[in-house]
Amino acid sequence: MSENKNYSEEDIKSMSGPELLLLLYDEAMERLTKGERLLEEKNYEEFNDCMQRVSQIVRYLKDILDMNYSVSGDLKRIYEYLIYDISVVKAGKESRRDEIGRIRHILSELREGFEGAGKQVEKEKVEEGIR
Repeated sequence: MSENKNYSEEDIKSMSGPELLLLLYDEAMERLTKGERLLEEKNYEEFNDCMQRVSQIVRYLKDILDMNYSVSGDLKRIYEYLIYDISVVKAGKESRRDEIGRIRHILSELREGFEGAGKQVEKEKVEEGIR
């Protein structure tokens, strides 16, 4: 998945749902960073590939939303906006370069939120086990 880390199939299978979710966010943000560099190098083919992969990740995140939670509707709209914005960046290339940092920032904020929620759930599980 990630360029900096090589995960074996066994590593991925042993990860929890929240860990896999964070991994997807990390991968998307790494691809955006790589895409920025490729855009500076005017390597448009690989830039397009990076942006396509980011779009696929965000689509997947949208598709796996559990719509039984009230926050899911808001997340769905954010993901749909990001998918649209990624396509605009991909089409506009240099003229939309500044959007890449904003997309990465939004994904980073979402990742932090999910990471915090995951830690809270784990803390509650530990506290329940102590009782």
